[in-house]
Amino acid sequence: MTVHFPFDNTYARLPDRFYARLAPTLVSAPGLIRLNRDLAQQLRLDPDRLSSPEGVAFLSGNRVPDGAEPIAMAYAGHQFGSFVPQLGDGRAILLGEVVDQNSIRRDIQLKGSGPTPFSRRGDGRAALGPVLREYLISEAMAALGLPTTRALAAVLTGEAVIREMPLPGAVLTRVASSHIRVGTFQYFAARQDVEGLRLLADYVIGRHYPHAAESDHRYRAFLDQVIAAQAELIARWLHIGFIHGVMNTDNMSIAGETIDYGPCAFMDAYDPATVFSSIDRQGRYAYGNQPRIGLWNLTRLAETLLPLLSEDEERAVAEASEALEAFASKFEAAYHAGLRRKLGLLTEREEDPTLAGDLLKAMAENQADFTLIFRRLSDAAAGPERDEAVRNLFINPLAYDAWATRWRERLSLEPQGGVRRQAAMQAVNPAFIPRNHQVEAVIQSAVEQGDFAPFEELLTVLSRPYEDQPTLAHYSEPPEPNQRVYRTFCGT
Repeated sequence: MTVHFPFDNTYARLPDRFYARLAPTLVSAPGLIRLNRDLAQQLRLDPDRLSSPEGVAFLSGNRVPDGAEPIAMAYAGHQFGSFVPQLGDGRAILLGEVVDQNSIRRDIQLKGSGPTPFSRRGDGRAALGPVLREYLISEAMAALGLPTTRALAAVLTGEAVIREMPLPGAVLTRVASSHIRVGTFQYFAARQDVEGLRLLADYVIGRHYPHAAESDHRYRAFLDQVIAAQAELIARWLHIGFIHGVMNTDNMSIAGETIDYGPCAFMDAYDPATVFSSIDRQGRYAYGNQPRIGLWNLTRLAETLLPLLSEDEERAVAEASEALEAFASKFEAAYHAGLRRKLGLLTEREEDPTLAGDLLKAMAENQADFTLIFRRLSDAAAGPERDEAVRNLFINPLAYDAWATRWRERLSLEPQGGVRRQAAMQAVNPAFIPRNHQVEAVIQSAVEQGDFAPFEELLTVLSRPYEDQPTLAHYSEPPEPNQRVYRTFCGT
């Protein structure tokens, strides 16, 4: 029996100027690296059939499933602050949409599936390393509980792609609530296509923000909800030390999901100025700059919506400005609420942001590992006899001692006991993140030796980030000085 995709495509019903219709480019020898069987079942797909030769043909782009309507989506974007009026899917093709077991509509997209009209002289292909990186980190983000695109499958193409050198080619099957971006709105705004903007906004409201349709001012309500979703998402990035690396407007999902895992990385030693991306030479997208850039991107979105907010330009600008002013308070509320949870504080007190901020300052001054500090604090919350494991992460342990005295005084005002507090903190402070040196090591093993066993083991560890896994505890350790990876790359 053939592989069946229960496609129900809606974006492809929008006018032709929203996309280009084309099929993926064939590859010579597709081979399955990994299928996300749990995700396949969520999407109402048969994982056994999907991993068959016929299924691999679909996942590589060599065959187009029945019901698919393959398209490359059009969008624009600000890249490092400079506007490009036409970008679009240069190496990705959206096969179609399915409605999953939870009645959520999901895009199924092939990334690395060949050139499109938006490729801008690129080959439209993906190298194996970036495909494995996106698979690992997107699935780790999902396990950490953050809104994110997902990885359904990774497939070798049997062909080389040329970057600085020949590299194995691969295709990633990516799943998202949608692939609509801030840049999608910018595409129509740049063309002064108000009808296209309205069609797009109405489509997004129907698909992602149906409550906005109930408002007398639906486009303002839509903008408010996108701003709230992004404020929450970026706060949650900071809670786990995540650095997106390339927060261009074409990489900001309207659905409020983390999208486009290029030169992203997780921070080891805490430093708000941390940058990994090789192309972010000025630190525009550094860890601590992400809230500011999020607001900058949302301001670009608000600009595109001005014709929809009001026919009166002055009134439209006032509406947009009022909506954007709410970002700071929404972000701060989400950020400080998350920090309180990370510190074991279930109630709210005025001094809590200062307490959290002083810990972060001490961590930065002492080059303390972000993830390990909070995980070990979870244990220390059960009693001061476990403080030593936290102290040892500071160059000057006395810096921790001074802060811990205040922390314990604050904990004494909380209603729950030490054991309950420890469990609550462990549920938000991961033991395992995709540390960059480990990600690079498993990629190197796969690319240079064709050995995917380390990739599989790391993926297994990251699927349970909040659980202690004693036999795999070495994956929780930060890099030694000779293991540190200082730069990550887009892979395009």
